[in-house]
Amino acid sequence: MQDVRDRFYTLHEIVRAGRLNLSTHLWNYVIGATGTETTAKRNRLAIDRIGFRPRVLVDVERVDATVDFFGKRIRIPVTIAPVGGLDQLGRGGGMMVAKGAGLANIPFIVSSVTDQSIEQIGAAATGPKVFQLYVRGDDDFVDDHITRAMAAGYEAFCITVDSAHYSRRERDITNRFTKPWRAANSGMNFQASLAWKEIERVRRLYPDLKLILKGIATAEDAVMACDRGIDVVYVSNHGGRQLDHGAGSMEVLPEVVEAVAGRAKVWMDGGICRGSDVVKAVALGADLVGIGRLYCYGYAAAGAEGIARVIELLEIEIIETLGLLGLTGFAGLNASYLRRVEEVTPPSVLSAFPHLELPRE
Repeated sequence: MQDVRDRFYTLHEIVRAGRLNLSTHLWNYVIGATGTETTAKRNRLAIDRIGFRPRVLVDVERVDATVDFFGKRIRIPVTIAPVGGLDQLGRGGGMMVAKGAGLANIPFIVSSVTDQSIEQIGAAATGPKVFQLYVRGDDDFVDDHITRAMAAGYEAFCITVDSAHYSRRERDITNRFTKPWRAANSGMNFQASLAWKEIERVRRLYPDLKLILKGIATAEDAVMACDRGIDVVYVSNHGGRQLDHGAGSMEVLPEVVEAVAGRAKVWMDGGICRGSDVVKAVALGADLVGIGRLYCYGYAAAGAEGIARVIELLEIEIIETLGLLGLTGFAGLNASYLRRVEEVTPPSVLSAFPHLELPRE
């Protein structure tokens, strides 16, 4: 781990190293989105249009960035979000992500689109873990994954609900990149027909299961989720990789938080690249913030230790941001510390890293 710390002092250095270690096709898969890639750009735009209102002359010598996660204390309010095709980005896939999350003491959400089994990844985990499912089969298919995840000690079960149709990711299509993990990924008709009655069935059969719905983007659906006893409403637009011309997740977050009204936890992801992004999300009501592309850069750069280093650097940025806002932790952080501002950088998935082209000695 010390070698990775010595190599990477900043997040942009990790992004650059990840790019150098990936083929052109895989790099474009990681940074790409659907259609015009407008939703992905709006993720960053929504974040960049939020500025801070700092308070001063507060004793912030000690800042504690830890938070609660289903009764466990985690390092920062960040989780590794599910990403498909991890095995193409580096050796080990989901098991390597489990190791990286364990090193960093944060939770991870493993995608059902991975080469390793629920049990293998669960056994490799040393910290909190969540299993995420794309519904590609009937009720027995869903029940099998739930019972196996529960038996393997996963803290919660996540169902992705924003993928009724697989999007046209024109960056990959234009490059004629056929994703190897898509070949065996049949059953999209089940994903397309997924409806609230299936969520109700799962809730009824597994009352003790911590159930998460990922892909909520409106207050209306947040209310419907809470009415059905969902434990976590996960605000996400799939990193801009599903519906084109959607709103940025950070823009959607306040209306979902208001609609949930404390009846469930609220998680979010979408364009999160820096510690200040995490602080903004928590100030707007998020209990946990997911990172996707960001940890993929770390994974491609240096495997599990690269992921852990991403989290270390995020922690440094989070503590710095909290301290400069006049806070000693997340308690007391709210929207009063934010203001509306104009963005200064054209948004893109890489716009949070303005130093990528700086030469290295």
